[in-house]
Amino acid sequence: MPRDLLVEIHQNPSADYTRLPRPRGPRHPADARPAKEPDPLDLVVSLRHHRGDLLVSAYRPGERTPWTRPHHAELKVSKAVLLARAARLRTIWRDRLVQYDPEPIGGYPFAQAVDFSRLAGVAERQVAELAEEGRYFLEVMLDGPDRELTVFREYLTRTLTEHGSLRISFDSDLHLPWPMLAVDSGAADPWADFLGHRHQVEQTGAGYPPIQPPYPARTRPVTSLNTDDQLTDVGRAPEVRKLLEDRSQLTVRTESELLLKALSSAVLDEDVMYFWCHGQFVANDSPYEQLAVRLSDDRQIDAELVRRHRRRHAEAPDAMFRPFVLLNACHTGQSAAAELEHLGRALVDLGANGVLGPQIEIPQEFAAEYAFAFLDLYLTGEFTAGEITQQLVRWFAREYRNPLALAYSLHCGIDSILELTP
Repeated sequence: MPRDLLVEIHQNPSADYTRLPRPRGPRHPADARPAKEPDPLDLVVSLRHHRGDLLVSAYRPGERTPWTRPHHAELKVSKAVLLARAARLRTIWRDRLVQYDPEPIGGYPFAQAVDFSRLAGVAERQVAELAEEGRYFLEVMLDGPDRELTVFREYLTRTLTEHGSLRISFDSDLHLPWPMLAVDSGAADPWADFLGHRHQVEQTGAGYPPIQPPYPARTRPVTSLNTDDQLTDVGRAPEVRKLLEDRSQLTVRTESELLLKALSSAVLDEDVMYFWCHGQFVANDSPYEQLAVRLSDDRQIDAELVRRHRRRHAEAPDAMFRPFVLLNACHTGQSAAAELEHLGRALVDLGANGVLGPQIEIPQEFAAEYAFAFLDLYLTGEFTAGEITQQLVRWFAREYRNPLALAYSLHCGIDSILELTP
């Protein structure tokens, strides 16, 4: 009679098809040591919008069980409702933190300081409320009586709460505030419930960056500071610039013409592009407003303008554009339907290793502090972007009782790391 054969997997070169392989080769003919490939992700959650339905699936690539297919279900909530919930959550974060005003003429204490310790009691109450809102979002998203959805909900909740820190990729058609969502872990400390505190989290999309030539040998990273002259003295901004000057080969751009000229070049070989500038949400004939950045002049640089300047290099075999982008664009307000991910997705589609930026209006003082902390760690070449974003969430929470690091979202790039030759 037929019987099942026992199969033991010793190698897994496909990494369970979690991603297309990033093209790698010797960084230099004299240095033929292959770069270390990242381990498979601990959890992949896919959210797809198909013919009006939202289809969700999740699996752990490293699991080796007889039941290997992904857990999946059809969500009962619509795309419009889910996006509205996401806008509501971001607005609550903005109103409860950035624009929190305990007195009519008292100003905004959480916007004027990085250290919330002197308002620790108020901050803890706000964090508890924000955690509850994050749990509510996840409950609404996964709510439904169907058996398939019930099984999926139990699997995902158990995975997010019962394991230690995971590396999670939300491969989603919808840009949702994943780090700001929360689970009910049973812990007394609400900080531990936020996904961005518990885990390393990235948001990805359906596309993959173009294949590019092997990376050149590098002993010193190449960076750029794309900025507005009016922001050069805000908070720790001068220290951020000095950090880049001391530890990298830095190019400073203050005019849009210089930035667009660089984007028009076939080879824009930078390891880090840092944007310390202004942002504005513009309509662009879209149902959602989209983020555009502005340097010292009044030219608005949005996703379509970036695509236009690099479109001619889409198929060029020698073209290069693969920076990690830190997007600190200060803006004065947020539309409830703002499409925050559009510029980030365009940069990733063009080849960027990842884009990190805030999902809500971030006070300039905190934005500069966060940039200094992130770049100080990233330029060492010892940590991935995913590791650093989680470290900073925990560090700002522990040292300053400040949750704003959770508002920074990593669009791809969980494994992005600065690779330097000795």
